[in-house]
Amino acid sequence: MQFWKLFITALMPVLKVLLITALGAFLALDRFNVLRDTARKHLNTLVYYVFTPALVCSILTKTITFKNLVMLWFMPLNILLTFIVGAALGWLFMKITKAPNHMYGLVLGCCAAGNLGNLPLIIMPTVCKGSNSPFGAVDLCYKKGMGYASLSMAIGNIYIWTFVYNIVRLYSSNKTLDNNSTLEKDSVKNSTEDLSETVDDHENQLQIETTFPHERAKLPKLAKIVKTLVEKLNLKVLLAPATVGSIVGLVMGGITPFRKLFVGDDAPLRVLEDSTSMVGDAAIPAVTLLVGANLLKGLKGSGMKVPLLLGILVVRYIALPMLGVCIVKGAIHFGLINHDPLYQFMLLLQYALPPAISISTITQLFGAGETECSIIMLATYACAAVSLTLWSTFFMWLVL
Repeated sequence: MQFWKLFITALMPVLKVLLITALGAFLALDRFNVLRDTARKHLNTLVYYVFTPALVCSILTKTITFKNLVMLWFMPLNILLTFIVGAALGWLFMKITKAPNHMYGLVLGCCAAGNLGNLPLIIMPTVCKGSNSPFGAVDLCYKKGMGYASLSMAIGNIYIWTFVYNIVRLYSSNKTLDNNSTLEKDSVKNSTEDLSETVDDHENQLQIETTFPHERAKLPKLAKIVKTLVEKLNLKVLLAPATVGSIVGLVMGGITPFRKLFVGDDAPLRVLEDSTSMVGDAAIPAVTLLVGANLLKGLKGSGMKVPLLLGILVVRYIALPMLGVCIVKGAIHFGLINHDPLYQFMLLLQYALPPAISISTITQLFGAGETECSIIMLATYACAAVSLTLWSTFFMWLVL
């Protein structure tokens, strides 16, 4: 009986996601002509630049304090492990199946990055507000659960736009490897240009050192280093709006003087926090509608091979959650994690989520595997209805 109650509790948030996703898919149909390409583009822009940063900022401001951040130190490490373990499993699978090189970036990204933001933000409040909630008082559970989910989204965004972004960029740049002659010519040309640039750099450096032996051109060197770091790290992409919103929320919530200004009934600037929260409330339904509209592309089909799709499903819904249980239980055994069941549930849940929606944005950015990405998203999110429910039920049973 207890297992059945846990199953119902785990099923409710998944059903909620499915219903809103189905609505998004229907609105994207030609017959309704609501979420067409232009509408999706504008709504996605609003979600990316306005709704999501506002949501993360408002929740982190209200729920995260400096003390909480110290207590939750394991979450960034846990999320990093989900990326590393998922990417390792995906790479092993690709080597075994001898998949084409142009699919490496997409498959590795889907295996590594889970939907660490939107789904937890839907699942946690539904689990807490359910009549059979196993996590205690509704208000306290909701407050802690939304804090955990928001922090998960903040950290996940940083990892996605550094780790996954660069993986897809790396392999998308090599997607034309079949044209060997062109590549060889380009390689020779680039090598010659690089050699020429290197010779010029050495000559310039020799001239500078001869002319200014005491200064040794420290400023030009520093400028080159800074320029190289900016280009390599791609700070514009790293500091995505959701990441900026996370930083602002952590500052406002974690630093006591700022918290007193913005949070609480007596806070002089509470209207700013209330307004941000109101705008952020639109993020979850808007994102879920977009998921349904974008998944509709997957119904059109592509040339993607079935074994690749099955491999991603096995990695994300079988291998990764099983290893996640071992990692989290091991951390509990060694006293690295506090004994809050809701926090442990959140850590376990991070291993069982479907691929991040941001991957489709990244593939569109590089023009690599957009159709295949739609197929992957359609299949993984359809299977998540069963997988996520079963794993959530098991995780609840495990931590209680």
